[in-house]
Formats: sequence, structure tokens, C-alpha cells
Amino acid sequence: MLPHVQAALGDTRVVLIAGARQAGKSTLARIILAALPDAVEFSLDDEATLAAARDDPTGFIQHEATIFIDEIQRAPQLLLAIKAAVDRSSAPGRFLLTGSADVLAMAKVADALPGRMEIIELWPFSQGEIEGQIEGFIDRAFAGWTGRTPTTLLKPDYLRRAARGGFPDVVLTRDTERRRAAWFESYVLALTRREARDIAGVERPQELRQLLRLLAARSGRLLKIEEVARDAGLAPTTTRRYVRLLEAAYIVRTLPGWATSKTTRAVRASKIYVCDSGLLCHLLGVTADAMATPSSGDAGPLLETFVTMELARQLGWSDTRASLFHFRSKDGTEVDAVLEAADGRLVGVEVKAGATVRSEDFRGLRLLMDKVGDRFRAGLVLYTGTETLSFGDKLGCAPISSLWTTEGGN
Repeated sequence: MLPHVQAALGDTRVVLIAGARQAGKSTLARIILAALPDAVEFSLDDEATLAAARDDPTGFIQHEATIFIDEIQRAPQLLLAIKAAVDRSSAPGRFLLTGSADVLAMAKVADALPGRMEIIELWPFSQGEIEGQIEGFIDRAFAGWTGRTPTTLLKPDYLRRAARGGFPDVVLTRDTERRRAAWFESYVLALTRREARDIAGVERPQELRQLLRLLAARSGRLLKIEEVARDAGLAPTTTRRYVRLLEAAYIVRTLPGWATSKTTRAVRASKIYVCDSGLLCHLLGVTADAMATPSSGDAGPLLETFVTMELARQLGWSDTRASLFHFRSKDGTEVDAVLEAADGRLVGVEVKAGATVRSEDFRGLRLLMDKVGDRFRAGLVLYTGTETLSFGDKLGCAPISSLWTTEGGN
């Protein structure tokens, strides 16, 4: 992501790095600031700094050099002052912000900077970033899948990766399940206490925690607000507001249903995912070892979440501009993930927790291919086996590790 942010600062007046707390936004921004010795930094996590920003937004940003403001969503009124400043000067790289773009939108002030601000989303580490390489799975899939990526990884290996997740602190410093659990518990408490109160006026954080656990139990499933509201003991309107808050904070993500008509898509049911598979495991109270047992029913939803969110991360840097959907026909035939390029080409991805793939596993992919004809570029079943195999024209299976490896890697 570093080159993308640097390029944006070179031609855009305001750049916002948006993402979940602890995803590495501030660290990335400070790496960039190291090359800008005159830059000024403010963290709105500091209460005195926050008070100054809220009391006098215009005076707060009176600096000639690049200004870095961390956690901008805590003082959204700064955006109007920033708009006035960049309207007076069109010089690029005036402001580098971190925070949540969607939270700003909820505050009804994000439209203060149309055409003046570029938003770059930063997710927790992808598997390729953890391995020190840039993934090209999406571009390869749209080019027509021909690669062979044999691997030695097996189902328990994938479950361990998924249970770890991608938050930098967890990946780099927490090497036991006990220490990871402590980090995730603190993360959830901070999110549902201070963040929810500061951003959206949530007065009963325990309701938000309960809802988050209910959504985790549904990760990879259709989001039915009335059902979730009933289980949570909340009104549907409150449940919708809380789901929007969690999505705005990059904790959950809704995946819209794909259809041939964009009008139809607007009314298709969305699926819900917890954005980090490690956080998902914590919320479910499961471990990688427990999920590896034959009796566990958690491995499938976890690996679907893991793969779907890896695809979401890769969209941030793939050369192919694409959007992410799921597909479900009227009779319930599904494709876990559908990537649609800006020019209409499609790639379908099905996730299978087992180590064996059969022809019937391609039912949804074949239906999708029949619907779109030549627009269909590839249909892949990603599974926990070790071989890449063809199942007909444009159809094949490959190890889940194909998401982050090229030929000969793991």
C-alpha cells in the first residue's frame, strides 16, 4: 500500500487511509512522514489535542507543511476547515488523514471534500503481506486461470492461518493462542466502549458486543436483520444502525448479491462477514485445533470468510478493477464469491473445506457461466487439497494457498 499512498499524495490535496483500528494505518502514515521532515502530526487519541481540534478547527490546521491527523473520525468537524484550506490552495499532499471513511459518511460530513480527497482502504495484513510478497491471484484469474500452484499446506495449516488473522500486533507479537485471545478481547472491549460511544452515541455497549457475536455466528451467511434483531432482543431499526456502525468501523462487511441486472442487485440479500478471520475465531470461541476435528462444523464458514476477505484485500492493489459479490439463484444454488471487472468480465470462486473436489462442487460455477457466456473468465474451487486440476473449460480447482503463491510456492 505504501506506493499507492505516496502516489496519491503526489497529486491529491487530501489523502485518507481508512480502515479498522490497529490495522496499521498510523504506522503506514509515519513511514511516509519520515520522508517529509517538515510535516506536522496530530493524534486525536490524545484528549487535549482532540479538545483543541473541536474547539477551533480552523486554527488547528494553520500550518504550511503537510499535516497528518490520526483518527480523524473523532473530530469530523475538521473536514469543513480542511475543505476551506484546500480550496484556497490546490497544492497536492496538504493533508494525510487516518480513520474510517464510512464513519465520516455516517456523520454526514464526508461530502465536504468531493474531488479533493482520495480514500485508500487499509485492511489487516493479507497472507501475501505476511509472507513478504504481492499477490496477483485476481489478475491471473481474469487472464484465464492456467497456473499450477502445488503446495504442502493441509487443512490444519489453513485453519491456523485463519485463526491468527491479519492484525499486525497479533501476527508480529502474539505467538500463543492465550496471548492472541487477550489481544482480541481488549480490541472488542475498546471498540464497543469508547469507539461506539464517541462515533455513534451507543449508550449500551453490551448490546453491540452481543450483536457482534451473533453476526460472527452468521459469517458467510445471508444477513436477515429481523432474525438477528429477534435473537439480540433489539428493534430491527437499532439492529440496522449497529450493523452499519460495525461495517463503518471495518469490523464486518456486507457482500451484495450478484445479478445480471444492477437494479435487481439492489434488492438481493447481502451476506455478512467478519472482516478478520482471527477476530471471527475469537468471537466464536473456537481454536484451529478444535476446528480441525471431523465433528467440527466451523471450518467451512471460517475458511469461506478467510478466502473472501483475502480477495477483498487484493482488490486494493490488483491491476484489474473489480467489485466483489456473492451469487445465489432462486433455487438456492450458490457461488461464494463473484468478482466482476469494470468491463463486465466475471470470475467465480467457491470455497471448500475438504481436501477432495468433485464435479458437483462446480454446480454454482457452471450455472453462473451459463448465465453470462463469454463474459465468464474462470471458475475456481479453492480447497484444502494440494493439487491444481482442470474440471473442464474455464473450470478448475486449486489449493487455497493459490491466493498468495505463484508456481512452486507455499
